[in-house]
Amino acid sequence: MITYVRRRTALCALGTLTATLAALAGCAGDTSGGAGRPAHPPASTTAPSPPAPPTLAPGPSGLTPVFENGPRSRGRTVALTFDADMTADQGPRAAAGERFDNPALVATLRRLKVPATFFMTGRWAEEYPAQARAIGRDPLFEVANHSYSHHAFTGRCYGLPTVPAARMRADVERAFAAFRAAGVERPVPYFRFPGGCYDQRALRALAPGGVTAVQWDVVSGDAFATDSAAVARQVLDGVRPGSVVVMHCTRSAAPTTERALRTIVPKLRERGFRFVRVSEQIGAAGGAGVRG
Repeated sequence: MITYVRRRTALCALGTLTATLAALAGCAGDTSGGAGRPAHPPASTTAPSPPAPPTLAPGPSGLTPVFENGPRSRGRTVALTFDADMTADQGPRAAAGERFDNPALVATLRRLKVPATFFMTGRWAEEYPAQARAIGRDPLFEVANHSYSHHAFTGRCYGLPTVPAARMRADVERAFAAFRAAGVERPVPYFRFPGGCYDQRALRALAPGGVTAVQWDVVSGDAFATDSAAVARQVLDGVRPGSVVVMHCTRSAAPTTERALRTIVPKLRERGFRFVRVSEQIGAAGGAGVRG
């Protein structure tokens, strides 16, 4: 065996480049005790898949489950959620300079190290794909579904146009497709109804998609607000352990939200609250906060 290895070594040293590479491969194989077999099997280069985000079991009659808040007695957690609203017909307004994004708000969350859940419309992801992708790849955040074009899933919902029942599930899937096209990695299977409006028909229509509908128990009042102190006060007065706070990350519709955050975050931390994403609260809920 030793003589054989020496001969192979000489071949590696004296042959042409092609022969040398082949011989080296043969030499490496010999060290395993069998031609062409490495001493150890190659390590897998495939990273393990992350665990699937938790969802709630279907509600009564198999309807889409609805989550409103986390457990009240399992620690002082609070989830800040931000709706990234944009409708299909607002493209010309964005082209004219209206801003439906809010990079300063996202930067403040990062600077303060605040986990958050963004409920994004598909149209917003199409308008701001780089921002959608960056939010989706940031381990602080998670991206959830807020419909494709922020049309209502019931009648008489703040004057919003409505999605026909037969198109509701397709509208949700269209938003997920827009996320994938923008490069959003692993959006969570949560859905927030535009305007928070839903009924039994909407819950039945979305049930085959396997999403958990996410509402809230604290309204920030930031939509079209001009007084950041009032927004902060409303949130601070409403938060309890397990709360889900609804806010917005569109500058044109919620211009004071970023300033309010600079008050809300330190004040809640002083009270012993820990910021979490909605997925953590759903995972801890065990059925709490569910309506059906």
